[in-house]
Amino acid sequence: MVVISKLVVPKGYVGLTVFPFIFLKFPHLKADEVLLNHERIHLRQQLELLILPFYLIYALEFLLRFCYYRNWKMAYQNISFEREAYRNENQMHYLTSKRFWSFLSYL
Repeated sequence: MVVISKLVVPKGYVGLTVFPFIFLKFPHLKADEVLLNHERIHLRQQLELLILPFYLIYALEFLLRFCYYRNWKMAYQNISFEREAYRNENQMHYLTSKRFWSFLSYL
């Protein structure tokens, strides 16, 4: 379910996925298929990890990468979940062929 909310989406971002919702900052983003595909990849990742472990692993990986890079943006971009989503967001049929826990190959 797609929800429009400027309050939920952090500054500097246009979308955020918190199972089972995709939050978008602006209404016109509902037409952005690439962005929606990116966020749907996150929904699948969350389901594969039974939701709560996804958030724990995401936060832990971000912290480790932040300590390594000392840069917020680089740490975010190198989280395995984000790497998988960004690399495959243009493949509209990616979710039909996505392997279980395929984010592990992006570690």
